[in-house]
Amino acid sequence: MAKTKDQKNKAVEQGVENLKGSETVVLVDFTGLSVNKLNDFRGQVRAIGGVFRVVKKRLLKFVFEKIGMEFDPKNFEGQTGVVFSPKDVHETASTVYKFSKQEKGSLKILGGFNIKDKAFVESAEILSLGQLPSREVLLGQLVGMLSAPLQMLLYVLDQKSKMVENK
Repeated sequence: MAKTKDQKNKAVEQGVENLKGSETVVLVDFTGLSVNKLNDFRGQVRAIGGVFRVVKKRLLKFVFEKIGMEFDPKNFEGQTGVVFSPKDVHETASTVYKFSKQEKGSLKILGGFNIKDKAFVESAEILSLGQLPSREVLLGQLVGMLSAPLQMLLYVLDQKSKMVENK
């Protein structure tokens, strides 16, 4: 059944409200996902404070125009879902990527927007950001790399002191 003009206006208004509370928007193609899997995905997005909405691409164009951003719906094929997230691009991309990997490609990342910079983010960039470990893991790796030379120096000094004691 076709939507009335009022329903379309409400969908655009709701999209603008979601967009105003977001730092990141990720567009996905959910063709082939069952309703149960889609609800699981909604739950994972909700866990990071985001919202997953199915919005017609033509209406999404009006949503982005209201905040002064360019969006061309012709660039995207298939059923388009939108993840509105108050988190940064990395955390949102990570959540979407993990779910898409878990579902073996049933959920395809089409691209996204960094709302702060008002810039489009290509799907390849979102995929690469999603594959990165979390900030805490990266900081732990950095600390490990910085402390390794110091640990080796302490080991050498300890062995030298044991050699001197044995003589």
